[in-house]
Amino acid sequence: MAEAYIIDAVRTPVGKRGGALAGMHSADLGAHSLSALIRRTGVDPGAVDDVIMGCCDTIGSQAGDVARTAWLVAGLPDHVPGVTIDRQCGSSQQAVHFAAQGVMSGTQDLVVAGGLQNMSAIPISAAMIVADQYGFTTPFAQSPGWAKRYGDVEVSQFNSAQMIAEKWDISREEMEQFALTSHERARAAIAEGRFAHEIEPVTLTDGSVFDTDQCPRDTSLEKMAGLQPLQPGGRITAGVASQICDASSALLIASEQAVKDHGLTPRARIHHLSVRGDDPIWMLTGPITATKHALAKAGMSIDDIDLFECNEAFASVVLAWSKETGAPLDKVNVNGGGIALGHPIGATGARLMTTLLNELERTGGRFGLQTMCEGGGQANVTIIERM
Repeated sequence: MAEAYIIDAVRTPVGKRGGALAGMHSADLGAHSLSALIRRTGVDPGAVDDVIMGCCDTIGSQAGDVARTAWLVAGLPDHVPGVTIDRQCGSSQQAVHFAAQGVMSGTQDLVVAGGLQNMSAIPISAAMIVADQYGFTTPFAQSPGWAKRYGDVEVSQFNSAQMIAEKWDISREEMEQFALTSHERARAAIAEGRFAHEIEPVTLTDGSVFDTDQCPRDTSLEKMAGLQPLQPGGRITAGVASQICDASSALLIASEQAVKDHGLTPRARIHHLSVRGDDPIWMLTGPITATKHALAKAGMSIDDIDLFECNEAFASVVLAWSKETGAPLDKVNVNGGGIALGHPIGATGARLMTTLLNELERTGGRFGLQTMCEGGGQANVTIIERM
């Protein structure tokens, strides 16, 4: 089978809600990572076959195929097309999958994959809310077909996170300890400069340079214990949930022929890619079945994986996934996850892969596995092998 290689990966620092990147147009936010990727790789941008970027809530500054717009805003060639995809939280991980599949099929040689999201400017679920004017309030509630299949059950990530905590008997205290560890790991990684190579600093309009993730908090178990649950009597609080934020990320995926033709040096190989669906009401359990499926398809076991990135949409998601798959938490999100570093939806998948790649190189690991829960009860899994 033809191979797909990761040549390079880059991201912006993650800006907290209302923070350093809040006023940046979404296309310019995406363009920052794209231009940095092309500059770092030295590849001829005119040789790129396609630009695939994940983004959710594609209205306003994120409408009109923002992947294409971001490429043009970056000053890159007009003849290179772009496409924006939405697999909810896994959008930019799916972008990498589509890029790799294009290369592995032999129909493309160089593909840029990434994602962007300005959640400060375009709030989460804005596309659903804006549809009120057309008489349809959600993608689910007014569909007779949906009601016939799933009943009159509220589709909510918060309900799902609570249901998971109850089913897997994960206490609020256990989740808060996990969240505290995420912050501690993220702050340590920043202090040690672990993210420095993967981040492309952003020069802001006031001339200052933004180069450090803003979301990690100096929190404590005592502070989190004082937070009110999102549901009365529930276990889920804002302290054990991912943070709203702004960022972009991008990777260059190449065929073996492109590596030779352009004199490129791969950093990793796509060893496996797959995506699976699960119950859409439970929504966030997808990584469990998807990880088991991926390992079986790849002929691997959990012990073959050196590092894991499982997106911290909520602490209960990662803890249940770890219990079911056997993934040891000391190998999971070792530099912190979405609870500490933020979850810029459309950009998160490529951000996680960028961090995973750099950490494999730093530690000398061979295989890294990335997965994340996604709206609709879905989950992507990518296994990469460091070169």
